[in-house]
Amino acid sequence: MKVEQNKMVGVDYKLTVDGQIADRSRPGEPLEFIFGTGMLLPKFEEAILGKEVGEKVSFTLDPKDGYGERIAEAEVDLPKEIFMVDGKLTEEILFVGSQVPMSDNQGNRMMGIVKEVGDQTVKMDFNHPMAGKTLNFDVEVVSVRDVTPEDLQGGCGCGDCSGGCEGGCGGHDEGHCNCH
Repeated sequence: MKVEQNKMVGVDYKLTVDGQIADRSRPGEPLEFIFGTGMLLPKFEEAILGKEVGEKVSFTLDPKDGYGERIAEAEVDLPKEIFMVDGKLTEEILFVGSQVPMSDNQGNRMMGIVKEVGDQTVKMDFNHPMAGKTLNFDVEVVSVRDVTPEDLQGGCGCGDCSGGCEGGCGGHDEGHCNCH
Protein backbone atom coordinates (compact mmCIF):
# COMPACT_ATOMS: atom_id res chain seq x y z
CA MET A 1 0.00 0.00 0.00
CA LYS A 2 1.30 3.45 -0.91
CA VAL A 3 1.17 6.73 1.00
CA GLU A 4 -1.82 8.62 -0.37
CA GLN A 5 -4.72 10.86 0.60
CA ASN A 6 -6.68 9.75 3.70
CA LYS A 7 -4.40 6.82 4.60
CA MET A 8 -3.07 6.35 8.13
CA VAL A 9 0.69 6.70 7.77
CA GLY A 10 3.43 5.95 10.29
CA VAL A 11 6.93 7.34 9.83
CA ASP A 12 10.20 7.21 11.68
CA TYR A 13 11.95 10.54 11.20
CA LYS A 14 14.92 12.64 12.21
CA LEU A 15 14.87 16.43 11.90
CA THR A 16 18.24 18.16 11.77
CA VAL A 17 18.53 21.95 12.05
CA ASP A 18 21.84 23.83 11.93
CA GLY A 19 23.73 20.52 12.07
CA GLN A 20 22.00 19.44 15.31
CA ILE A 21 19.19 16.90 15.80
CA ALA A 22 16.16 19.04 16.67
CA ASP A 23 13.55 16.27 16.85
CA ARG A 24 13.16 12.60 16.10
CA SER A 25 10.72 9.76 16.56
CA ARG A 26 11.53 7.28 19.28
CA PRO A 27 12.38 3.69 18.38
CA GLY A 28 9.16 1.72 18.07
CA GLU A 29 7.05 4.89 18.36
CA PRO A 30 6.52 6.25 14.84
CA LEU A 31 4.73 9.50 14.15
CA GLU A 32 1.27 8.49 12.95
CA PHE A 33 -1.05 10.78 11.03
CA ILE A 34 -3.83 10.78 8.46
CA PHE A 35 -2.18 11.83 5.22
CA GLY A 36 -3.55 14.92 3.50
CA THR A 37 -5.51 16.36 6.43
CA GLY A 38 -3.14 19.22 7.23
CA MET A 39 -1.53 17.65 10.30
CA LEU A 40 1.98 18.03 8.86
CA LEU A 41 3.77 20.55 6.68
CA PRO A 42 2.49 20.27 3.07
CA LYS A 43 6.01 19.86 1.64
CA PHE A 44 6.74 17.08 4.18
CA GLU A 45 3.70 15.19 2.93
CA GLU A 46 4.62 15.91 -0.68
CA ALA A 47 8.04 14.31 -0.11
CA ILE A 48 6.54 11.00 1.07
CA LEU A 49 3.57 10.84 -1.30
CA GLY A 50 3.53 7.52 -3.18
CA LYS A 51 6.15 5.89 -0.93
CA GLU A 52 5.65 2.35 0.40
CA VAL A 53 6.54 0.73 3.73
CA GLY A 54 10.31 0.44 4.03
CA GLU A 55 11.08 3.31 1.67
CA LYS A 56 13.34 6.07 2.95
CA VAL A 57 13.64 9.64 1.78
CA SER A 58 15.81 12.59 2.79
CA PHE A 59 14.76 16.13 1.94
CA THR A 60 15.32 19.75 2.91
CA LEU A 61 12.66 22.38 3.49
CA ASP A 62 13.58 26.04 3.20
CA PRO A 63 11.97 28.36 5.78
CA LYS A 64 9.19 29.35 3.35
CA ASP A 65 8.18 25.66 3.07
CA GLY A 66 8.66 25.00 6.79
CA TYR A 67 7.57 27.38 9.51
CA GLY A 68 8.09 30.60 7.58
CA GLU A 69 10.59 33.39 7.93
CA ARG A 70 11.11 35.18 11.24
CA ILE A 71 8.85 38.20 11.63
CA ALA A 72 10.44 41.11 13.47
CA GLU A 73 7.03 42.39 14.60
CA ALA A 74 6.44 39.09 16.44
CA GLU A 75 9.05 40.14 19.02
CA VAL A 76 7.39 42.54 21.43
CA ASP A 77 8.04 44.23 24.75
CA LEU A 78 5.19 43.59 27.16
CA PRO A 79 4.59 45.33 30.50
CA LYS A 80 5.88 43.20 33.33
CA GLU A 81 2.64 43.61 35.29
CA ILE A 82 0.69 41.38 32.87
CA PHE A 83 2.69 38.48 34.33
CA MET A 84 1.18 39.05 37.76
CA VAL A 85 -1.26 36.62 39.35
CA ASP A 86 -3.09 37.68 42.50
CA GLY A 87 -0.85 40.75 42.74
CA LYS A 88 2.35 38.67 42.67
CA LEU A 89 4.84 38.37 39.80
CA THR A 90 5.02 34.80 38.45
CA GLU A 91 8.80 34.67 38.55
CA GLU A 92 8.95 30.89 38.04
CA ILE A 93 8.04 31.46 34.37
CA LEU A 94 9.95 34.71 33.80
CA PHE A 95 13.37 33.55 32.71
CA VAL A 96 15.09 33.67 29.33
CA GLY A 97 14.05 30.69 27.22
CA SER A 98 10.83 29.99 29.11
CA GLN A 99 7.83 29.18 26.91
CA VAL A 100 4.73 30.99 28.14
CA PRO A 101 1.21 30.30 26.85
CA MET A 102 -0.64 33.56 26.28
CA SER A 103 -3.64 34.93 24.42
CA ASP A 104 -4.20 38.12 22.46
CA ASN A 105 -7.06 40.62 22.73
CA GLN A 106 -9.23 38.38 20.53
CA GLY A 107 -8.65 35.32 22.71
CA ASN A 108 -6.32 33.59 20.22
CA ARG A 109 -3.92 31.32 22.11
CA MET A 110 -0.24 31.48 21.25
CA MET A 111 3.08 30.42 22.70
CA GLY A 112 5.71 33.03 23.43
CA ILE A 113 9.34 32.60 24.40
CA VAL A 114 10.89 34.94 26.96
CA LYS A 115 13.88 36.64 25.33
CA GLU A 116 14.74 39.22 27.98
CA VAL A 117 13.42 40.27 31.39
CA GLY A 118 13.85 43.96 32.16
CA ASP A 119 12.88 46.14 35.11
CA GLN A 120 9.56 47.21 33.56
CA THR A 121 9.12 45.01 30.49
CA VAL A 122 9.50 41.45 29.23
CA LYS A 123 10.64 40.89 25.62
CA MET A 124 8.61 38.04 24.16
CA ASP A 125 9.10 36.27 20.84
CA PHE A 126 5.95 34.86 19.25
CA ASN A 127 7.67 33.46 16.16
CA HIS A 128 7.53 29.68 15.81
CA PRO A 129 10.80 28.31 17.30
CA MET A 130 11.67 26.87 13.86
CA ALA A 131 10.82 30.05 11.92
CA GLY A 132 13.68 31.10 9.65
CA LYS A 133 15.31 27.65 9.90
CA THR A 134 16.18 25.22 7.13
CA LEU A 135 14.74 21.82 8.05
CA ASN A 136 16.57 18.63 7.04
CA PHE A 137 14.51 15.45 7.30
CA ASP A 138 15.42 11.78 7.10
CA VAL A 139 12.17 9.79 6.94
CA GLU A 140 11.29 6.11 6.67
CA VAL A 141 7.73 5.00 6.00
CA VAL A 142 6.99 2.24 8.54
CA SER A 143 3.25 1.74 8.04
CA VAL A 144 0.45 2.61 5.64
CA ARG A 145 -3.11 1.43 6.20
CA ASP A 146 -6.72 2.39 5.77
CA VAL A 147 -8.15 4.80 8.33
CA THR A 148 -10.39 3.20 10.97
CA PRO A 149 -13.31 4.82 12.84
CA GLU A 150 -11.09 4.87 15.95
CA ASP A 151 -8.50 6.93 14.07
CA LEU A 152 -11.13 9.60 13.47
CA GLN A 153 -11.92 9.99 17.18
CA GLY A 154 -9.09 12.47 17.64
CA GLY A 155 -5.91 10.83 18.87
CA CYS A 156 -2.83 12.96 19.13
CA GLY A 157 -0.73 11.28 16.45
CA CYS A 158 2.17 10.71 18.83
CA GLY A 159 2.13 6.96 18.33
CA ASP A 160 1.48 6.21 22.01
CA CYS A 161 -2.31 6.23 21.85
CA SER A 162 -2.97 3.37 19.44
CA GLY A 163 -6.64 4.30 19.49
CA GLY A 164 -6.86 3.53 23.22
CA CYS A 165 -7.39 7.08 24.44
CA GLU A 166 -11.02 7.94 24.81
CA GLY A 167 -11.56 11.45 23.52
CA GLY A 168 -7.92 11.94 22.52
CA CYS A 169 -4.79 12.16 24.58
CA GLY A 170 -5.50 15.10 26.81
CA GLY A 171 -2.00 16.52 26.53
CA HIS A 172 1.57 15.37 26.61
CA ASP A 173 4.28 15.11 29.19
CA GLU A 174 7.82 14.95 27.81
CA GLY A 175 6.52 13.76 24.45
CA HIS A 176 4.31 10.98 25.83
CA CYS A 177 0.55 10.85 26.04
CA ASN A 178 -1.10 11.34 29.39
CA CYS A 179 -3.63 8.66 28.50
CA HIS A 180 -1.85 5.63 29.95
